[in-house]
Amino acid sequence: MDSRCETATETWYMAARTADIFLAAEHLGRRREIPKGTTLYRQGDPGSTFYFVVSGRVQVQIYQQDGAEFILELMGAGALIGEGSALVGQPRMSTATALEPCVLIEFDYPTVKRSFRENVDFAAALMEVAAAKQWVLGMRIQFLAMPRPDLRIVELLSRLASLYGVPEEDGVRINTPLTHELVAALTGTSRVTVTRTIMKLKTEGVIRNEGRHFWMCHQPGAAQEQRRVA
Repeated sequence: MDSRCETATETWYMAARTADIFLAAEHLGRRREIPKGTTLYRQGDPGSTFYFVVSGRVQVQIYQQDGAEFILELMGAGALIGEGSALVGQPRMSTATALEPCVLIEFDYPTVKRSFRENVDFAAALMEVAAAKQWVLGMRIQFLAMPRPDLRIVELLSRLASLYGVPEEDGVRINTPLTHELVAALTGTSRVTVTRTIMKLKTEGVIRNEGRHFWMCHQPGAAQEQRRVA
């Protein structure tokens, strides 16, 4: 089944000043324009390249042994993709697919590594972003391992609120639409479970929603995760 989230927004991005460093380092790589549906890399394949997204959106997903698919991230402009495997020289842990036409800067790690001495800001930014993404992934795994779907869903909504939240009097409005199907794909739960859990969280006053828009209500125990890279 094709679970690509065509209407989804991105779930991760870096600060503008960090993104500018990667844009300024374009001469160390090459610009690529790819059509919708292009697979940048596949889980299990070797790979020394990583990508900076200039425009467009890329879905990063993991396939489990039983064939189940889990959406790891939805990356938009200002995101870095594939750097983990490139840095350590290991097979890809995920598959990356363009959700729409994209403009990317492709970097080959063995090549750019030789220029680190002359491009210290780029080297530092690459390592900082890779470390930040590793930390975020660890946090996500911690929540995904929890049997309670409400904690997973609150964690996801809290992260999106930190990225796209608009503070209001009674909470933070997530300024991007979300479907129950997308929430299920991002939290490793079923759509039925998401619907039931959202109703429970609304009853408890943790969240509220109008159609596809959600608010994180002011709750002292709500999970907060800042995903912006300094």
